[in-house]
Amino acid sequence: MSEPATNGLDLSGDWTGVFSYPRDQPPASFTARLSEQAGWISGVIEEQSWKGLGPVRRLGATIQGRRTGFSLTWLKLYDDLDGFHDAVQYEGSVDQNGEEISGRWSIVGSWSGTFLMVRNLRTAARRERRTSARP
Repeated sequence: MSEPATNGLDLSGDWTGVFSYPRDQPPASFTARLSEQAGWISGVIEEQSWKGLGPVRRLGATIQGRRTGFSLTWLKLYDDLDGFHDAVQYEGSVDQNGEEISGRWSIVGSWSGTFLMVRNLRTAARRERRTSARP
């Protein structure tokens, strides 16, 4: 059985998500703005710091990665480490409609967890209208 074609799949747009911490920590939400060009992924992520790491505050990060078919990997680098995290590696897969990404994140030698992100449908609808309006 052959794998479904990924022609036309583009992860560019706004996403919301949640990632889990190991042990007893509650999940944390985040927002992402992704851009994809020829399978290369870049973008920005905003999230709240975990309470156990000091006062809760917004953290910004950039990502760079690659999508091959329905699989993707990226590296997240925080804008201001300030004693928080180092680089975070993400590995995941995209659903066939390009509307959901799930997988695992890890900080080498430290800890890991799972993540799930869902495309903001309003952004996707605007992009679809612009694409279909082109000659």
